[in-house]
Amino acid sequence: MRTLKKKIEQAETRIFKAVFPNTTNHYDTLFGGMAMQLMDEVAFMTATRFSRLKMVTVSSERIDFKKPVPHGTIIELIGKVIHLGNSSLKVGVDVFVEEMYSEKREKVISGIFTLVAIDNNKKPVKVYS
Repeated sequence: MRTLKKKIEQAETRIFKAVFPNTTNHYDTLFGGMAMQLMDEVAFMTATRFSRLKMVTVSSERIDFKKPVPHGTIIELIGKVIHLGNSSLKVGVDVFVEEMYSEKREKVISGIFTLVAIDNNKKPVKVYS
C-alpha cells in the first residue's frame, strides 16, 4: 500500500496553457477570473487524483496576483495537496509564467482551495482512509 506521502506526491498536477488574446483583457493581460477558473480546475484535478472520490470546491482562501500575465506567454499551473481534514482537503495552486522565446520564468499567482469529498447523495465522506 502506498504511503500517505507518496499518495500526496503522486496527486501533484501540472498543466500548461498558452495565453492567447481571447483570454486577455484590454491591457493584454490574462483576465483574473480566467486565472481563478484555471486554478480551481487544477485544484479539482489534484483533489480527485488524491482521493479518487467525487470532489467539490467549497472555498478559496486567498489568491495573490503578484504580477500580470501578458498575452503571448505560457503559464504552468501546479496543484499540490497541502492539508488533509476528515472530509476535506486543501490544495495549493501556484501559477508560473514563462516567456515563449526565453528561459525567463517566475511565480505570478498563488492560491489555496478547499474541496470536500461527497457521495452520490452529495453528503460529505471521508477523504482518506
